[in-house]
Amino acid sequence: MGRYLLSLRRFWGTSLASQLEYQLNALIELVAMLANLGGSVLVLWLFYRQGVALGGWSWHAALVVLGAYTCLNGFTSTVLQPNLSRIVTHVQEGTLDFVLLKPIDSQFWLSLRNFSPAGLPEFTLGLALMVWAARAEQGGPNLHQLSAAALVLAAAAATLYALWFLLATTAIWFVKTWNATEVLRAALSAGRYPVTAFPPPVRIFFTLVLPVAFLTTVPADMLLGRSNGGWILASLGVAIVALAVSRGFWRLALRYYTSASS
Repeated sequence: MGRYLLSLRRFWGTSLASQLEYQLNALIELVAMLANLGGSVLVLWLFYRQGVALGGWSWHAALVVLGAYTCLNGFTSTVLQPNLSRIVTHVQEGTLDFVLLKPIDSQFWLSLRNFSPAGLPEFTLGLALMVWAARAEQGGPNLHQLSAAALVLAAAAATLYALWFLLATTAIWFVKTWNATEVLRAALSAGRYPVTAFPPPVRIFFTLVLPVAFLTTVPADMLLGRSNGGWILASLGVAIVALAVSRGFWRLALRYYTSASS
């Protein structure tokens, strides 16, 4: 474990140093992030301006859900996209061979080799929006609610990673998976709204098939003190199962991988 932590520190240290060489890009990313969040808040406000309560959620409670979505979107920009989007390139160019020959777990290397600080402001702003909106809704979350929400949000991040990695792994068979990735991102964008705002069939799909509900609505419920410990166990269970499936699927894919040198 110590060797992996040391490797992670060196990975992210070199990535951070290279990213800070282009400070203008960071500014552009920040402006784009603020514009994106502003657009999401505007769309949500248009619903409530017309007197529509999405799934029975109040304005500030819905903002907690949007904050959870913004937080996970920042996590995607910081860790998932810089790493998992390159698996396709490794397969196309044959550089996956060099990854598999390294004396370190290949899934670990592919998942955490790069780090982009551009998503950190979005991640931080999402957390701040969650806490502020929860405080405006009920006077402030207590320590128990904050701890439960943090645990469930960490499980949501693990689930999101597993979904991305599963899709990226299919590049070993199909090589180009960009369209499928965009479809996944579009589907996950539904998480900016409470899952109860959707019709029952869609609600079931976003809970049992594509676990969008566990990504944003459940963490928001935890922060607002609306859910019990059963949902914490369910979120952890979904994350563990998703990670186990992604690990097993990666091992299965490697059996079918034809290296560039073979």
